[in-house]
Amino acid sequence: QVQLVESGGGLAQPGGSLRLSCAASGFTLSSYAMSWVRQAPGKGLEWVSGIYSDGSETYYADSVKGRFTISRHNANNTLYLQMDSLIPEDTAVYYCKSSGDVWGQGAQVTVSS
Repeated sequence: QVQLVESGGGLAQPGGSLRLSCAASGFTLSSYAMSWVRQAPGKGLEWVSGIYSDGSETYYADSVKGRFTISRHNANNTLYLQMDSLIPEDTAVYYCKSSGDVWGQGAQVTVSS
């Protein structure tokens, strides 16, 4: 079964950090570019970050540049998103997706004091 499963979401205080993981099964992660996409309450989908299949290039939305870091460990079939200096506006459901249009189920991230 082809699937992506996110983990690592939760509650963080402003200025805090969280690390999301996205584990792939049923397909080889290294064959695909990957992205993180988020959806804040009452808003549409927002692309957050992307990474080439071999990890050689990374891209970020202006809203997270300098605070978030995308990475991947192809040998473990896992994608990551390190989120630092979190702000309340980062509150959203975070989805990982492959360039083959496989989506994870989403991980809730809430930033609040």
